[in-house]
Amino acid sequence: MAVRPEKEQLVKTIVERLERSKSVVLADYRGLNVAEDTELRSKLREAGVEYEVLKNTMTSRAAAQVNLSGLDAYLAGPTAVAFGYEDAVSAAKILHDFAKEHKALELKGGVVEGRVVSGEELAAIAKLPSREGLLSMLLSVLQAPMRNLAYALQQVADNKDGGAEAPAAE
Repeated sequence: MAVRPEKEQLVKTIVERLERSKSVVLADYRGLNVAEDTELRSKLREAGVEYEVLKNTMTSRAAAQVNLSGLDAYLAGPTAVAFGYEDAVSAAKILHDFAKEHKALELKGGVVEGRVVSGEELAAIAKLPSREGLLSMLLSVLQAPMRNLAYALQQVADNKDGGAEAPAAE
């Protein structure tokens, strides 16, 4: 009888994490050794991503409570769950990059911005630039017209100054 409240608390915790996260990545971690798993956890922790092995039944119950029943298709076999709170790309990017180096890790599927996605979609999302990269690109695009205008005005000023001082051609 004492086990049931613990399970209910675990489901509540998973529900809270699902609601708070911008992305959730489900991965099959079978085949990773302790050193590789430790390396992966360290990379995820540095990015502010929570990574934990959870029981599929508990994760399924929590997903049902937040209307993510499509997640059940990816809850088979050993499953590690990564909760990304800061942006929708970081968890998928870290796990995808790690899976390229360590073939034992496989992205099953997950949730991005409240939408259930497959492992292939997660791989595509992982290839997107980070939030900072996108902001940098936007800033570059916004600065380009001003930089071009300043360059053109400088050329006009240089031509006027150069034309007044230069001797007339015969």
